[in-house]
Amino acid sequence: MTEGEFTVSLHALGDGIGELSWTGSPQPEALTRALSHAGDEAILAEELRRIEAQAPGQDRAARHALLRSGFRQEGVRRQAHVRDDGSFDDIVCYARLASDRTAGPDAFTAVMNSALPRKRLIAHVAIRDDQGRFLLCRTSFKADWELPGGIVEVNETPRAGAAREIVEELGVDWPVGRLLLADWMPPYLGWEDALELIFDGGTIADDDLARITPDGREIIEVDLVDLEAAGELVTPLSHRRLTTIAGLAPDAVVHSEDGRPVG
Repeated sequence: MTEGEFTVSLHALGDGIGELSWTGSPQPEALTRALSHAGDEAILAEELRRIEAQAPGQDRAARHALLRSGFRQEGVRRQAHVRDDGSFDDIVCYARLASDRTAGPDAFTAVMNSALPRKRLIAHVAIRDDQGRFLLCRTSFKADWELPGGIVEVNETPRAGAAREIVEELGVDWPVGRLLLADWMPPYLGWEDALELIFDGGTIADDDLARITPDGREIIEVDLVDLEAAGELVTPLSHRRLTTIAGLAPDAVVHSEDGRPVG
């Protein structure tokens, strides 16, 4: 279809899949209308089940037009686009299914959910003995030690995620109590920034410690470590967190960023 000084084209890829592309430099509103109409027409008239489209990462207007016309962001092809000056840009991939809603609040939130940032959520547990030493884990994939726990899965509560990780990594069911600390973690070791919640794991006794069986795949060993010794094993960020937790008043909860309490 043609609108103004640009053309939107549909290319059949087979198996009920088509790809939309356009030429020219359309205004965002005009491109939104054209992509929405072309998508409707392709699904209804062409009987396609999936329509794909792409836009360079730096072309924010085109990317917004795709979202506003009901296309959901699906991924990024890194440095797949060559700019006019010879530098490289990412290509952002979008798609619309015949079964996708394109009108109403559900449609808007589903589309925006595909494109908005998603922070990783980590849940760890502070388990201590009667001397105040922390139970720390040595992992197989990095040099620093850490509290038991790990990454929370999709649609899993943080406390449930922490409890599941302890079962998987240490072989024991362990009660996970109240929240002690909520911390923002800056990028680290190739990870993007994340939110970490640390829960109270109560006190561990000798017979409890004997029941722990590291999985040998992610967790190599565990040990009870005092705050001073922990400074040689964990990252500076983790040590700041442990120091904060060790000094918490009863029932206190701390909000921190990069391990430094806020306010």
